[in-house]
Amino acid sequence: METKKNLGIWMDHSTAHLIDLEVEDSRRSIHSKFDFNTRGEALSKNENLMHNKEQQMHEAYYKKIGERILNYDHVLLFGPTHAKSELHNYLEKDLHFEKIKFDIEGAYKMTNNEQDAFVRNHFEKG
Repeated sequence: METKKNLGIWMDHSTAHLIDLEVEDSRRSIHSKFDFNTRGEALSKNENLMHNKEQQMHEAYYKKIGERILNYDHVLLFGPTHAKSELHNYLEKDLHFEKIKFDIEGAYKMTNNEQDAFVRNHFEKG
């Protein structure tokens, strides 16, 4: 029987921590290019421009995360903001992700050890 590959992703709108407990030192982070400086710069020009820029940068961020997810069978998205649901909605539109099982859970700020334990507990429960 083939082993299912599991991935946990703690994320908010600025950073995603990818946690694969099967691989030693596998913790990787992906950062959004949309930060407070970009937001302030775009907002000073035009609010509409800011929203367009924010959407483009979030999509680029979600696309980068999605590229990593393709190697997994079961993915846990967790974190304090709506970013996890936005990522899931973004990926649902792409048929490449249709065979991947997604779980979404709310979680607050956590240390790396707390994130690892959260992922471990989630996948051990089954």
